[in-house]
Amino acid sequence: MSSLAEESENGAEFYASALEDALVPKLATPNQHEVNGDHLEPQESLGPLELSLQELYADGHEVEPNGSSSQKYDEDGYTDIRSQDGDSALLLSSRPERAQTPEQTLSIPDDTPSIQGSVLSSESSIIASQTSKSRQSPTSSLRPFDRRFQSRLSSSPMKTSHTRSPTFLTADSRHSSLSSRDFKGIDELESPPAPWEVVRWAKLRKITGHVFSEVGKRSFGRPTCISISASIALGTSKGIILIFDYHQNLRSIIGPGSKAVESGSITSLAISADHKTIAGGHANGSVFTWDITKAARPFLHIQPLEISQLVNRKSDGHASGAAVVHLGFLGTRHTAFVSADDRGMAFSHVASRGLGVVARTVKTTRILGRYFSDLAATDKPRKPSTVLAFSSLPLGNVERQTDSMGLVAMLTPYLLVIVSTMPVAQTQYKAVRPKDIAAHGTMSGSLAWFPAVKLKTADPRTSQSVSEAKLVYCWSNLLTLMAIDENDAADAGANDKGQPPSLQFRPRSSWKAEETIVAVQWLSRSVIGVLTITQRLIILEEFGPKVTESFDLVQKQIYHRDIFSGRLQSLVEPLDDEDISIHGVVADAFYMSFKVYKGRVFLLGFNDLSIGTLSNWADRLLALMEVGDFIGAIRLATIYFNGETDMLTIGLPDESSLRQSMVQEKLLDMISASLKFAFGQNRNAADFQMDETQLVELAEACLSACVSMDEMDFLFDEAYVHYEGGSSEGFFLETLEPFILDDKIVILPPSIIKSLAAHYTSHHLEDRLENMLCHLDTSTMDLDQVTTLCKRHSLYDALIYIWNQAIGDFVTPLVDLLSLISPESKSIDITVSSVSASKMFPYISYVLTGRIYPTGEGLREPSAVRAKAQLYWFIFSGKPVDWPKEGGKACLTQSNPKAEPSFPYLRMILSFDTSSFLSALNEAFEDAFLNCSSDRLVNGGERWTPSEEENLGLLINRQHIVSILLDVLNESDYTSEDTVYLHMFIARNLPKFPQFILLSGSSLNQVLIGLCNYPGQEIADDCQLSVEYLLSVYHPSDLESLVPLFKQAGFFRVLRSIYRSNKQYARLLGTYFDDNEAREAIFDCISDCLRPRADLSTRQIREIIAVVDSHAQELVKIDVAQTAKCIDIYAPSSHGVFVSALDGDPHAQYKYLRNILDPTPRGQKGSQRSITGPANAFREQYVRLLCNYDSPHVVEYINDLESGELQLEKVLPAMESTGIIDAAVMLMAREGQVRNAMDRLTRHLGTLEAALLGLLDAAGNNPDAANAGEAATDIVEALQKYSRVGVWLCQRQTKMLQPSKILRRKQRVISPESKRNLSSEELLWLELIDTTVRITKGVSTVNQSSLEESFDDKSLVSSSAPTDTIDTMGLIVTLRSTVQEIFTALLNATTSSRSSSGAIVSVDDQDFSFLRVLRAFLSRASSSSSSLSDLRAVLAGVFSNYSYEESVLALANRLLDKDLFIHVAEATELRQRGWRPRSQACGGCGRKIWGSGAGTSVWEAWAQKINNDEYERRQARRALNPVEEASRVAERGKGRAVDDKRDRPNAPGMVDPNLALEDEQRTQGSESRAEENMGPLVVFACRHTYHRKCLEKLQQRDVAGTGVIHDLNKAGLECMICK
Repeated sequence: MSSLAEESENGAEFYASALEDALVPKLATPNQHEVNGDHLEPQESLGPLELSLQELYADGHEVEPNGSSSQKYDEDGYTDIRSQDGDSALLLSSRPERAQTPEQTLSIPDDTPSIQGSVLSSESSIIASQTSKSRQSPTSSLRPFDRRFQSRLSSSPMKTSHTRSPTFLTADSRHSSLSSRDFKGIDELESPPAPWEVVRWAKLRKITGHVFSEVGKRSFGRPTCISISASIALGTSKGIILIFDYHQNLRSIIGPGSKAVESGSITSLAISADHKTIAGGHANGSVFTWDITKAARPFLHIQPLEISQLVNRKSDGHASGAAVVHLGFLGTRHTAFVSADDRGMAFSHVASRGLGVVARTVKTTRILGRYFSDLAATDKPRKPSTVLAFSSLPLGNVERQTDSMGLVAMLTPYLLVIVSTMPVAQTQYKAVRPKDIAAHGTMSGSLAWFPAVKLKTADPRTSQSVSEAKLVYCWSNLLTLMAIDENDAADAGANDKGQPPSLQFRPRSSWKAEETIVAVQWLSRSVIGVLTITQRLIILEEFGPKVTESFDLVQKQIYHRDIFSGRLQSLVEPLDDEDISIHGVVADAFYMSFKVYKGRVFLLGFNDLSIGTLSNWADRLLALMEVGDFIGAIRLATIYFNGETDMLTIGLPDESSLRQSMVQEKLLDMISASLKFAFGQNRNAADFQMDETQLVELAEACLSACVSMDEMDFLFDEAYVHYEGGSSEGFFLETLEPFILDDKIVILPPSIIKSLAAHYTSHHLEDRLENMLCHLDTSTMDLDQVTTLCKRHSLYDALIYIWNQAIGDFVTPLVDLLSLISPESKSIDITVSSVSASKMFPYISYVLTGRIYPTGEGLREPSAVRAKAQLYWFIFSGKPVDWPKEGGKACLTQSNPKAEPSFPYLRMILSFDTSSFLSALNEAFEDAFLNCSSDRLVNGGERWTPSEEENLGLLINRQHIVSILLDVLNESDYTSEDTVYLHMFIARNLPKFPQFILLSGSSLNQVLIGLCNYPGQEIADDCQLSVEYLLSVYHPSDLESLVPLFKQAGFFRVLRSIYRSNKQYARLLGTYFDDNEAREAIFDCISDCLRPRADLSTRQIREIIAVVDSHAQELVKIDVAQTAKCIDIYAPSSHGVFVSALDGDPHAQYKYLRNILDPTPRGQKGSQRSITGPANAFREQYVRLLCNYDSPHVVEYINDLESGELQLEKVLPAMESTGIIDAAVMLMAREGQVRNAMDRLTRHLGTLEAALLGLLDAAGNNPDAANAGEAATDIVEALQKYSRVGVWLCQRQTKMLQPSKILRRKQRVISPESKRNLSSEELLWLELIDTTVRITKGVSTVNQSSLEESFDDKSLVSSSAPTDTIDTMGLIVTLRSTVQEIFTALLNATTSSRSSSGAIVSVDDQDFSFLRVLRAFLSRASSSSSSLSDLRAVLAGVFSNYSYEESVLALANRLLDKDLFIHVAEATELRQRGWRPRSQACGGCGRKIWGSGAGTSVWEAWAQKINNDEYERRQARRALNPVEEASRVAERGKGRAVDDKRDRPNAPGMVDPNLALEDEQRTQGSESRAEENMGPLVVFACRHTYHRKCLEKLQQRDVAGTGVIHDLNKAGLECMICK
C-alpha cells in the first residue's frame, strides 16, 4: 500500500494535524504537568517514581509540556506493579499524546503492568489467508446420468488475500509511506529509536553525566552494580553508594569518611521493602546497611571473619577476602537480610532491637556452604562451588504464609536450594542440575522470584483470585518455571502455631534457548525478560513458554564482570588436542546490571545508564499514526480487537468483552479521523489527494474493522458516505465484494444495493453483481427494485434466489425461464435466451433435492417439501395452469390455445433439452420425497396444511413419473436422439428402485432394443452401461435373440457377461479379440479358462485352443512375451502354430522363442525349459536367430545345452556367417570334431593375422589414424579372445584323455621313440602355440622393418611408419602376454595333473609333455626359419617373465612380513602403554578411583601388586638357581630360617592386625571412610573409567530394562556412557 508520504513529504504532518481534533482530546492523559527546567512541576504532589521527561528524551526525543506520573504502595510495603491512575510513570510521550493504556480505561488486575509488550511480528498473526470459491457452471456430459448439476457462482476478482501494511513485519520492512524517509539506525550514537520499537529506550543523561564523567569516576569510582526501587542506587569501585531520585538528581552519597571506603568496591546492593534502608556488600567480605535519609554513618556493619577466627570460630560470617556478590532483605524488616559470597557461602543476618548501635547485636546463621578450614581438616576433597544466582522472595500485595518464612533461592553449579530462614534455617526444596544440559556448554546460572498477588478479576486459566508465587531459574540455556503452593487454611490450622507451613514446589514448564542465559527478570506476572550471553533480550510469555519478541542490546554495552571463573575453572573441562569439540567456559556475571522495576528495564552499561519501556497497544497505534500509516494502525487495532496476537505483552486482557470494549472506541475514532483526512475534510488536508491503491486499502481496513466490531451502521452511514462524497464509491463497493462472497456481510441497505447495481452494470460486471445478490439476506431488500433490476439485466440466478427466499415462490422462476423459449418470446438474441433458459435444469435439480438455488445450502423443512410439491405439480400438470394463482393468466406453450397438448410444460422442457431434464430428474429420484411416505406433512411433530397445488404435487411418485414419460416421450413425437435418454433413464433407475417402479417385460425389451439402436457413437458407452444396469435385475426369456443386437451395437461387456454365465468360453474369448478396448485382458481370460481348476470339458478346451490358434497373429501383436508365457503354460502344443505365424517377423519370432527356451535374465544362471513339440527344431531356430540378435549370448546358451540337442550342420553356417567362431568351436568339440575345431580356430586366427598385418602396413598412409589405432586394438583383443578359446579346447581334450592315457602308460614301457612322438592333445597345443607365435613374430617383424626404414631416412621421419598412428609396441606386448598365457596353461595342464587317486603325476608319468611340445615347436620353427633369432625375443620374454614372477612373489612376501611385524609391534606398545582415564571418578557410582581423595584402596591394591610381582621374580630366580634354593631349605630345616611371609603375598582372608587397627581408626568420625572393595578398574578406549562391579551392575540394569537375557562373560563389557 502506498501511504500519504509517497504523495507528499508533509503527509505525516497533515495526518497528525487531522487527528488532533478527533483523537488527541480523547487519548491524552488526564493529569497535565508543566515543564520547568530539567524536571516536571506537577500541579499536585508527585510520587518518587516521577522522571524528568526532558532528561529522559535528551538524546533526541521531542518533549511536549505535558505528562503525568504517580505511584501507589500497598499496605504491606510492596510497591504495586501498576501506577495509581494506570498511566506509566515513565511514559515515553511525544507528539501527539499516547492513547490511554488499558489501566486508564478499565480496572484491571493489580499485577498487570501499565506498559507491556508488543504484538508478535509474524505474518500469520496479522491477516488470515482467504480462499476463493471456484467458478463452476453446468456443461453437457457424455454421461448425462452420472453428472450432478451445479450453479454458476463466479468468484470475485477482488477476492484475494487482503493487502496489509508491511508495518507489522520488521523494522527494516516498514510501511511504504516510510520509504521516502531517511531513518538512522538505532545502534547509532545519539539517534532516536523508531516509535514502533518493542522496547523504547532512553538514556538517563543526568545520571550518566554525574557518574560516568571523568570527574565522577575520579570522585566516586566506576559503577559496579545497580539497584532500583523508589530511587536509583549505584555502587562504585571505591566503595561508595550513589542515590538518585527519578528527576535524576543526586540525593545522597553514602560511604565517604567511613570504613566502607576501606572495604573495597561495592559488589552487591539491596534496598529494603520500605525504601528507607540500603545494604551494600564489599569485596573484602564486609556488609554495611545505611539509612538513606541518615547516611552519615552505617546502620549496621557486619565484619568478615579473619583466618584465625575461622579455625576456632564462635560465630558465622563471611571469610575475609570473600566478595559479597548477593544481598537481599527479608520481608518488611530492614534489620533482616541475607547475603552470599563468591566462595559459595550464604548467611542470614538478623539484628536485634536496641537503644542504639552499641546495644544492637547481629545474629548470623550459615545457610549454605562450608568453610575452607573445615574442608582442609578432611581428607576427602570437595568440588569447588559458588553461588551463581541468589534472591529472597519479595512481598506481594496480599498476605501469605510465606511472608514470615524468609524464603531464599540459591543456585550453585550443582544444585538449586530454597531455604526458609525464619524462625530457623531449614531447607525447603532442593533440585540437581538437569542432565540434559550440554556438557560442553557455557556454565551460568540465574533466577528471579515473582510473589503472590491479589487479582481484581480471576485468572481465566486457573480461576483463582490470588496468583501463586513463582520462581524462574536457569542453568546454561535451560529455563525452568516453578510454582510454589501453600497448604489450605484448614490444613494450616491443624498444625501448631509455632510450626511453619508446608510448601509444595511444582516445576511447571521448561524452555531451552539457543544461547546461554546470563540474567532473567519478571517484566510482569506472565512476561519474563531473558538476557543471553550475546546480549540479546528475549521477551518470553510464561504460558507455553513462548517467545514473543527478541532483539539485540549489543549497542547498549551492558556492564559485566568475571566473578566465578576463578573458582570454577577446575570444573570446566581442560582443552584436549584429541577432542575438537567446543569446551565449556564460565560466563561473566550480568545480574548486577540488568534490573526490572514496575515493568521498566534498567541497564547499567560501561558508559551510561539506560531505561527501557515495553510499548503497549496504544503506544503502537499512535506510533503508526505519527508516521502517517493510518491504514496500518486501523489494521493493527482490528487485530487487537479480534485477539489475534499475544495479549499479555501488549497490555490487553485475555477476556474478549473487556478487550473489545477497550479497543472499539479508539478504533472507531481512528477510522473517522482517517476518512476525514483522506477525503480532504480536514483543514490541513485540503490540498492532499490519495491514489486509487490507498483508497482501496483504506476501504478494506475499514470494512475488516467494522465487520469485526459488527458496526454495519457506522460502515454505511459514515464510511461509505465519505467515499460517496469524494466520488470514490466504486473503490468502496468493489472492496465490499469479497466480504459479501465470504458471507461476512449479508445485509445491505437498499441504497447500497442500488449503488452496487449502478456501478457493476455500468462496468458490465453483471455476473459479479449476481453472485453478490445471491449471498445477501433477502429479508431487507426492496423486492420491486431488485427483481426489476434482475430482469432488466437477465440476472436469473439472483432473480430465482430472491423469489425463493423472500417470497417462497418456486413456480414463478420456472415460468419466467420457460417464457424465454416459448413461441411468444420476443427475445432478439436466441442464443442468450437459450443460455438463460438452461438455468432451469440446475434449478430443478436443486429444488427437487432440497437445496437452495444457487448457493447449494439445504432448504429447511417444511419449505423443502413445499418447494418440491410445487415444482412436481407444475411440471407434470396435464393441462395449462393459471399463474400467478391469484389474478394470473394461463401459461400457454403454443400460440393457439386450442393446440395445447397434454402435459404441456413437460413436453416443452423435453423439446428444449431432453438429456438435461432427465439428468435433473435422475438426481431427484434419489430423494426420499418420491417414496410417498406419510411423514411428509409432518415437520418436527407438527402437521402443516398444504395448498391444493401442493396436495397434487405430494401425490407424485416414481412410478407415476415413469408412466408419464413413457406416454409422452414416444417415438412418434420424438426422435431416437431423445427417446434413447428415456431408455437410459429407466435402465439406470429400475435397478435402484425396483420396489417403486414396475414395468412389463415387453416395455423392458423395447428399452433394450432402443439402447442397442443408439443414434451416435458418443453415447454408445452410456447405452452399454445402461444395458448392464438393466440386465442386473431383468432377465429376458429370449435373451439369445438379443445377442445379435448386442453384437451389432458393440456391447462386448454385455456379451461377455452373457457368455460367462452360459459357460460359452470359446465365444467369450472371441469377444476379447473383437473388442479393441479389451485386448490387454485376453491373457487373463485365457488363464481363467484354461487353468487346471476351471473344470472345463475336453471339447471346451479344444474349442478355446482353436480360437487361440486362429488368432495367433493378433495375439502376438498385442504382446509377444506375454503370449509366449501364456501359451507355454496353458497350450504348449500350439507353439508350432505361433512360431509359424511369426515366420514373416524374425525379431518377434526370436522374442517368442527366447521366452519359451531361454527365459532366464542375462547374467543369471538357469536351467533350460523342456517344451512340447519339435524341441530341437525350435532350439536350432533360436540359435540361428540368436546369432543375429544377441551374438554374445550364443556361447552361454550352447554351453547350457546337452550333447545331441543341436545338429551341427543346422547351426554351423549361421555361426560362421555371423563370425561367432568361439561358439562353433565349442559345438564342434562337443560333437567330437576336436581336430576340425582346432583347424577352424587357426584359420580364423590366420584371418585376423592377415587383417592386422595389412592394417599395420597401410597405417602410415591411412588418413584416419584414430580409427586405425582402434581397429588394431580390436583385432588384438579378438586374437586374445580366440587364443583363450584354443586354450580351453586343448585343456578340455587333455582332461578327457588323461585317464586312458595313464592306463596305457602303465601297461607299456616308455621308449625313446615314444617320447619323441606327440599325442593328439599335444599336437593341439603345438598347433595353437605355433599359430600365436607366428602372429607375434609377424607383428614384430613389421615393427622392426618400419624402425629400420625410419633410421635410414635422413629426416628420421617416415610417412609409412605405423608407430606414428598405431601403438605397435603395445600390440606386441599384448601378443607376447598371450603367448605366455598359452605356455602357462600348457605347463599347468602337463605338469600339475592329478591321477584318479588324487596324487600328482610325476614328470616321468607325463612323458615330459611340456618338454616334448617345446621340442616339437622348436623343431618346427627351425625347419621353417633359417635362424632362431626371430624367436629369441618371444621365448626370452616368456622365460624371463617366469623368473620375474618368482622374484616378485619373494619380494611381496618380505614386504608383507615386515609390515606385519611393524603393526604387531605398534599394537603391543599401545597395549603396554594403556589408556589415560578421562576423569578421576567412576562412571557408575561417581566415587573417585584415582588421585587425591581416592582413599587407601588404590594404594593397597598397588602395594599388593608390587608384592606379587616381587614374589614371582624370587620364585623365578630360585628355579634358575637350584643350589641356592637347596641351601635355603637346609637352613630352614636347622631352625635358622626366617619367616618368609614377606616372600609371598597375603592370602585371601588374611589381614594384618596393624592395618586392621588403622582401618578401624579411619572409619571413626562423622563420615565413614570405609570403602567397599569394588574390584579392578575398567578403562575403555573412550577413556571412561569404571569399577568392575559398578559396570556389571549398570549392564545388568540395562539388560533388565530391555528384558533380554545377557551373559556378560560372553558379550563382554561396554561403556554405558557412550552407549
